Amino acid sequence: MSGSLRRAAAALLRWGRGVGGGGLWGPGVRAAGSGAGGGGSAEQLDALVKKDKVVVFLKGTPEQPQCGFSNAVVQILRLHGVRDYAAYNVLDDPELRQGIKDYSNWPTIPQVYLNGEFVGGCDILLQMHQNGDLVEELKKLGIHSALLDEKKDQDSK
Repeated sequence: MSGSLRRAAAALLRWGRGVGGGGLWGPGVRAAGSGAGGGGSAEQLDALVKKDKVVVFLKGTPEQPQCGFSNAVVQILRLHGVRDYAAYNVLDDPELRQGIKDYSNWPTIPQVYLNGEFVGGCDILLQMHQNGDLVEELKKLGIHSALLDEKKDQDSK
């Protein structure tokens, strides 16, 4: 990860810890566990990534990520107000962990899928967040980014 991305990720993580009241997640986030039922076959993984508009394979759960990169992905989605997504904890299932890496041909976790298509991991999602591409991709899925509302509020002041 480049120095500027690392600093941005660290700032995002610090910011994310101090925000919000009450529960971190709305009713739509599904920490789906491994959910794959022995889960590493290409057919099973194909079904998982296409089941929801936004799918994340991470270490831990959205409520309790077990690595900084997974936490950064969760925080980015949270910043955008993405509440309705499936999250699969690869630490619960070694076959799922290796299977998703093979499926995507991407060696690391977390992995993010939008509308069944592999987007990338933490670095790529952070870059998309920073350059505005994530807002556009979410819009294509019919998901309104909360950052648009925040920008509108700032512009009206």
